[in-house]
Amino acid sequence: MPAITAIRPLPDLIRASFRAFGTFGVLLITQQAALTRARQILAAELAAIDLACSRFRPDSELTRINAAGGSKQPVSALLAEAIRVALRAAEATDGDVDPTCGASLVRLGYDRDFAQVAADSSELTRPAVPAGGWRRVDLDAAARTVQVPAGVLLDLGATAKALAADRAAAAIAAETSAGVLVNLGGDIAVAGPPPPSGWRVEIADGVHDHGPVVAIRDGGLATSGPADRSWRRGDLRLHHILVPRTGLPVSTCWAAATVAAASCTDANTASTAAIIRSAAALPWLESLALPARLVGGDGTVVTTSGWPGEF
Repeated sequence: MPAITAIRPLPDLIRASFRAFGTFGVLLITQQAALTRARQILAAELAAIDLACSRFRPDSELTRINAAGGSKQPVSALLAEAIRVALRAAEATDGDVDPTCGASLVRLGYDRDFAQVAADSSELTRPAVPAGGWRRVDLDAAARTVQVPAGVLLDLGATAKALAADRAAAAIAAETSAGVLVNLGGDIAVAGPPPPSGWRVEIADGVHDHGPVVAIRDGGLATSGPADRSWRRGDLRLHHILVPRTGLPVSTCWAAATVAAASCTDANTASTAAIIRSAAALPWLESLALPARLVGGDGTVVTTSGWPGEF
């Protein structure tokens, strides 16, 4: 598990801000000379993930897979990796983080880019549907084929974003030998030699004006919460973290869950599952020895034993 310590904030390193996947992005790097190449690598990784995994692009690989009517389809190495990561997340969380929630999200109005979703407050006309079931997805990673049952829609949004952060950070560090941090909407991956005191990250939890600042030296950090992507349809207030067996937004005791893990993908998986598991999340995270910070709706903060003391 990655070491995580509490630190006081210091001035930023070399920094570039951007927008990606409908959210904010930040790139930090330890070498000024590496910034231009780092931005090129990052842009290429994000573009490749979007073309492979977007549920909203008509020309994406995932759109083709979802429209295949249950037939076996060839996939690129990148999409095969993204689906493998999503299925691994489902297995590790006993199905709480299920990539077959695509149809469930569509029924709740999340059927286009989020900016358009948030602008539409009309009444929903169809009932919710449960997830299609992740065990029904047949991925042959060696042959690079996947078979998704007819009517089941894959949604790789959460894990694909975290995977993009992991891949981009690793690729930048490998080519430039610099230390790098990639933050995609709260999904944070680091690679290469860290700054002397580690990478400083302020934890945003949607309740407090300012969260604690912690440092990570490797791996990843992710924060999940129901307020991150929420919208209104008629009298209903909805958000993107669903209970797979019902297809409805989870009712949880947590406003936010932040987890540190060996990768951003693992951290994202655990933080999302923590929101879904609600009160049962704390003992589950403790059993995995994952450093975590959970914030209740009333602002109460609880942490696992691996989380550092806060200033």
